[in-house]
Amino acid sequence: MNSNNTLNKKDKETKSTTILKINELQIDDHIPRQWPHWLSSFATFVLTKRGWRVEGAFINQKKAILAVAPHTTNWDFFIGLFVVFSLRLKLNFFGKHTIFVQPLGYIIKKLGGIPIKRSKAHGVVTSIVDKIKQADELVLALAPEGTRSPIFPWKTGFLHIAREADIPIQLLSLDYRTKIIRFGPVIQKVENIDEQMQTIYTFYDNVCPKYPEKCITRPQ
Repeated sequence: MNSNNTLNKKDKETKSTTILKINELQIDDHIPRQWPHWLSSFATFVLTKRGWRVEGAFINQKKAILAVAPHTTNWDFFIGLFVVFSLRLKLNFFGKHTIFVQPLGYIIKKLGGIPIKRSKAHGVVTSIVDKIKQADELVLALAPEGTRSPIFPWKTGFLHIAREADIPIQLLSLDYRTKIIRFGPVIQKVENIDEQMQTIYTFYDNVCPKYPEKCITRPQ
């Protein structure tokens, strides 16, 4: 099956191309939320003052993966975190269990971190899939490249996770040239990883990261 059938840019969840202020992005009532309103207002103020806006529509499903790229600087994390605060989203991310030591571990867990043991070669994907299946709601944010350094091809673990857990993936980009946080197309079902990775590269090929030389979306 052609991967374009599963990456539908005309999908009702991603059809919007209007550029909005951060806090104007619509989040459905059934989406898990947290964070106080004062923090949301503060994060929105900071992002707006820095010129950041949003485009597209949030996937609005209780279980999904947000693939955030390109990832070329630590600033990506802080901008993403302020977006989470602004929209009051309850997101999760997975990290090696050894970083969850106190007192840092408490902060990481409060931010949505979930510890994973990496003792087996293929155990990480299985552990994450199990946690997703056990949860009533879980929106997982991750960086497809898996590193801030230049790399090609990108890691495909997030596609394997989505396929095994049977959840969709939304592509999300941070464009430092236009200051647009783009909630992009949705892969509703992972069927052909090689073909769908090519579609993913095409989407991110049009994005300008903080350090463009670190983002490789095609063979050199």
